[in-house]
Amino acid sequence: MYWQTSRFQIDLSRPKVMGIVNVTPDSFSDGGQYASRDAAIAHCDQLLKDGADLLDIGGESSRPGAPVVHVDEELARVLPVLRHAVTLGVPVSLDTYKPAVMQAALDLGVDIINDIWALRWQGDVDGKTGTQVVSMHPSCGICLMHMHREPQTMQVNPMDGDVVAQVKAFLSALAVQIEGLGVDSKRISIDPGIGFGKTVQQNFALLARQSEFLPLGFPILAGWSRKSSLAAVTQTSLAAVASMDAQERMVPSVVAALLAVQNGASIVRVHDVKQTVQALKVFTAMQLAD
Repeated sequence: MYWQTSRFQIDLSRPKVMGIVNVTPDSFSDGGQYASRDAAIAHCDQLLKDGADLLDIGGESSRPGAPVVHVDEELARVLPVLRHAVTLGVPVSLDTYKPAVMQAALDLGVDIINDIWALRWQGDVDGKTGTQVVSMHPSCGICLMHMHREPQTMQVNPMDGDVVAQVKAFLSALAVQIEGLGVDSKRISIDPGIGFGKTVQQNFALLARQSEFLPLGFPILAGWSRKSSLAAVTQTSLAAVASMDAQERMVPSVVAALLAVQNGASIVRVHDVKQTVQALKVFTAMQLAD
């Protein structure tokens, strides 16, 4: 299997590590550590040294309750970093749901649009929709993610019922819609959306039953890194969960990434690139020796 993107056909015969670059002052995971242009650019370079196969750059936090960032502010945050990233010789993904930001990034040569709204956002009423932007592009990669409700309300009333069946039906329907506009299926990947309107139990059900998404025929991108569900099952109190810092979440994040790959994920989106790459090397060595 491969994933077709703007400039690269990504060979998914081995799992790929997507390094996260949050160009935001309010990220839940790294506290705005890379919010400045220079810090974000240096982080891109470091992630590649650590072994990242792809970079995923975002200018708006998607943590529960995060405020909406105006399109001009998001462009000001991400464009300088994207201009540098596309010179580095690896696929570059943009984490956005705004069509105007998608278009500006694709014009720079960005390879992948990674959209938590799965191209459904309707706020940009005066311009193109996300669906139009990606369908008019000849080859960009697309990641369709499942999100229940929206970042401001998604954890207030999480999903009910069989989460796997609902998420699978949602992603299948969206992929069919996108393909109906002439987008080659090889451009599409899917993300079950860990933490986006799901309970802790539902998130782990998505991990345990992740292989049920494989018959859809699209690469699975798994984003477990530093999620609160990992803190919830490794800490002994709610206070400990709330105060669990990035370093303490590193080992659970790496374990979750490894389990996701074992259950069929082709791409893992992570903060702790070096440690995840090391873990996957051990996993691969075991597979080759079997």
